[in-house]
Amino acid sequence: MSSETTTKIPEAATVPPPGAATPKRRVPHGHQRLLTRRDRITLGFMAGVPTILHVALVWVTALASIALAFTTWDGIGFDSIQWVGLQNFKELFEQNPQFWPALEHNVIWFVVLIAIPTPLGLFLAVQLDKKIRFSRVYQTAFFLPVVLSMAVIGFVWQLVYNPDTGLINSVIGANEPGKYIDWIGDPDLNLWAILIAASWRHTGYMMILYLAGLKGVDPSLREASALDGANEWQTFKNVIFPTLRPTNTVVLVVTIIEALRAFDLVFVFNKGAEGTELLSILVTNNIIGESSRIGYGSAIAVVLLLISLVVIIPYLVATFRKERRA
Repeated sequence: MSSETTTKIPEAATVPPPGAATPKRRVPHGHQRLLTRRDRITLGFMAGVPTILHVALVWVTALASIALAFTTWDGIGFDSIQWVGLQNFKELFEQNPQFWPALEHNVIWFVVLIAIPTPLGLFLAVQLDKKIRFSRVYQTAFFLPVVLSMAVIGFVWQLVYNPDTGLINSVIGANEPGKYIDWIGDPDLNLWAILIAASWRHTGYMMILYLAGLKGVDPSLREASALDGANEWQTFKNVIFPTLRPTNTVVLVVTIIEALRAFDLVFVFNKGAEGTELLSILVTNNIIGESSRIGYGSAIAVVLLLISLVVIIPYLVATFRKERRA
């Protein structure tokens, strides 16, 4: 009996005949095409123009303000700029009777925003996170003051505080002659009246921040807490609130910045009259006031900038560290 031996011959690579067109080479999956010259020009334009505007309007002006803080200048011609060193800062700390009250008012502004609208915004966020009926309507209603401009909010609350026809005086019966309560003109009341308007707006802002943080809480943590027999308050205190630590950091930084840059409401109400002095109001009054003292106003702006950096730099450092660890 004869046996046939079968030998497998490896397939030869297919070679195209002479003169045939070379087949197109396939681009491997995930390979990115190189940018064309047109793409580079477009991207450069889209990234370059905003960068130039940002540098010109933010960094250049900030550095110019720092330089002007050591000079005296009335804003008319560059020839009138005179170098005075630390004289503006010395006058600010020792001779300006409005500086320390303004700084105190900024601190009060921060304390009120962190003590009243922040917990209230957290409470509203927790309630809306329960997916109650018409939650979208409630979110819109509470967030509406944040969308409105500060000038509009100021005009609205001026109607509320009007001593003659305002809502508050009408309700408490203080709109009659001899019983008027001047909420904006009284130096003992005007700052607190403005803070109520600021808190009304800030509550919606805090609600949205905390609501976004609550959406990131793992539902399994709630389920595990419920299985352990924890009630709603215990679940929030021991499980949910600790996970909101990144949100709390953002809320703290945002509130500090809001307190330092407070300007619009005060200017709309009474333009920073007695009892409502703020650092931002002092900067404006010295730079664009009747007697323009740009160097002195720039010195106040530098102090405000340094206070802001004390808060912002640690936050940025902590954020970058977390990104590197991730």
